[in-house]
Amino acid sequence: MNTIALYCRPGFEKECAAEITEKAAGLEAYGFARVKDNSGYVLFECYQREDAERLIHKLPFSSLIFARQMLLVGALLRNLPVEDRISPIIAMIEGAVENAGDLRVEVPDTNDGKELLNFCRKLTVPLRQALRSRNILLAKENSHRPVIHVFFIASGCCYVGYSYSNNNSPFFMGIPRLKFPSDAPSRSTLKLEEAFHVFIPADEWDERLASGMKAVDLGACPGGWTYQLTKRSMMIDAVDNGPMAQSIMDTGQVVHHQEDGFRFEPTSSNISWVVCDMVEKPWRVSSLMADWLIKGWCREAIFNLKLPMKKRYEEVCQNLKMIEDKLKENGINAQISAKQLYHDREEITVHVRRIWASVPGRRDERD
Repeated sequence: MNTIALYCRPGFEKECAAEITEKAAGLEAYGFARVKDNSGYVLFECYQREDAERLIHKLPFSSLIFARQMLLVGALLRNLPVEDRISPIIAMIEGAVENAGDLRVEVPDTNDGKELLNFCRKLTVPLRQALRSRNILLAKENSHRPVIHVFFIASGCCYVGYSYSNNNSPFFMGIPRLKFPSDAPSRSTLKLEEAFHVFIPADEWDERLASGMKAVDLGACPGGWTYQLTKRSMMIDAVDNGPMAQSIMDTGQVVHHQEDGFRFEPTSSNISWVVCDMVEKPWRVSSLMADWLIKGWCREAIFNLKLPMKKRYEEVCQNLKMIEDKLKENGINAQISAKQLYHDREEITVHVRRIWASVPGRRDERD
């Protein structure tokens, strides 16, 4: 096995390919990406066989913006016999991994792929039993062991491989399954909910998404992102010239400031979160968020960057680099993460956590 398979949003295969090529080169692993437009996945074939295994182990999955999943696969299995699809799959994975903790039979996130999901569900049970009988898969699921993936790209055609549970997406097809709350003002609420799942470890929610925290939502109208903050019992300044949903205002947790989000200045000094989903040029939003962090107006920020039609990966890299450089120039130590979430469209979501500020002549100020 010398090929990395990466799931992605259909239409963003070129960005995913550019990213894996650059990240792999940074680890001195070289190869070429195979891309098919709107397929929902990318294949990166390494020149050196051992490099593919090294990549899925050493390249942090969390550092990939456009990939929903990363796994090591073998050659494409074509024309699986109707009378026995399982034997060729077992032959491909046997010897490559043992005592795996989970099995996922998946498809690309495309219309054609979704038509195969019923078949995949039916295949999963007998395939799981066969893998267990050969000691390739443990008798019980184990979240600390590798995951076996069978990735069907068409009827009778699949890639077989595995990922490491400590360096992959924990979700089936790399997609968290979230239910739209019926009382939320807009579907954009799912973006922020997904961002919390992706960027904030579950065991840190009680501390970092705590009841009573203060937050600011820039570009809040009609309140989709504010909704997520109210559900966590935060007190929110919602900033937007447009109207907020009455249901949000009725919570008593929200103060609506009818102002431009780029001009708003908070009066509180203990704001934990600023969130922002404004339709604006990415450099303007990036600069605004960097300023909030530099001025110490918040501890953490989650915001969306709307992407242009061309050179999207380059645009992302330039904006993230600009944020990083501005923070460093001002003595701000921060963790910066970015991901194209399932609920994003022509955009990515960025999370920045301010760690401390080093100010000349003053002792470091811990947050």
